[in-house]
Amino acid sequence: MRYEYKILPAPTKGQKAKGLKAPEARFAKTLEECLNEQAAEGWEYQRAETLPSQERSGLTSTTTEWRNVLVFRRLANAASQPDDTDLLPSPAVAATPALAATIEGDDTA
Repeated sequence: MRYEYKILPAPTKGQKAKGLKAPEARFAKTLEECLNEQAAEGWEYQRAETLPSQERSGLTSTTTEWRNVLVFRRLANAASQPDDTDLLPSPAVAATPALAATIEGDDTA
């Protein structure tokens, strides 16, 4: 099986939602919506990762920023996978001699 992967930045803060007052509840709801949106498109949640990112700081220096990302996967589209099997040509349909004789000898019409 072949998979394709999708990486999204993890939400950093919760969005306002009706009936949710605590920051933890808003954050959980935001994360839940993100996961459900991806699942609706066929993506399966795999894990959350924290990865380093080298970023420019000023003109000549760089700093390492840590980024939180969500990893999703799904089966690769079957149409995009190379097909290793060669299809055989369709066999020619030949009329059987008995059927051909019956059709030729049928003068009842």
